[in-house]
Amino acid sequence: MNYFEDRIEAEAELREMLGYPNKIVEAMKITYMERHCREFIGLSPILFASTADLLGNCDVSPRGDAPGFVKVLDDHHLIIPERPGNRRMNTYRNILENPHIGLIFIIPGLEETLRINGKACLTKNPGLLAPLEAHGKIPKLAIGVEVEEVFLHCAKAFKRSELWDTKTWPGALPSVPEMIAAHAGRPDITADVVSEGLKESYEKRMY
Repeated sequence: MNYFEDRIEAEAELREMLGYPNKIVEAMKITYMERHCREFIGLSPILFASTADLLGNCDVSPRGDAPGFVKVLDDHHLIIPERPGNRRMNTYRNILENPHIGLIFIIPGLEETLRINGKACLTKNPGLLAPLEAHGKIPKLAIGVEVEEVFLHCAKAFKRSELWDTKTWPGALPSVPEMIAAHAGRPDITADVVSEGLKESYEKRMY
């Protein structure tokens, strides 16, 4: 079955259906990080980084730490520290092939988000890495971003989802170890094995 047979193929058709942004939205996009953007980034404990390889295969990855973990170097450059992850390195491998990156910064309780688009690289410059130290560990590398577009994203998605309203949060949550074991599909990778691995990783390999 072709679920997506009735497609929109042109921007003109899309604009006819959904319209154009108003003058405030049009004016919101800037090309640098002024003081309000710097304050926003300094208060954000988490961001989502979007990258793609040369073929356009996309990835979105969360990056998080204490507020201020992302350092703004000047109006046009910021740096995101490497912290130990799952070693897939999707983001890093994509950056090596395609420097374009999109970032969304989130502050808990605030429904608007800060979006930044630009070009990324991987740096091992000791002078840049030393200030990114956390829990006695200096990161081995960092993502450097040359900022090209900056704008605030409206709160409608967060308002509709009621994300920060704890009364809407689900009472029962999915079992992550069971999900991982099911995805692996191997008899030697059980939910218990996954659970132990996650526990060890979270307790001993956060930094």
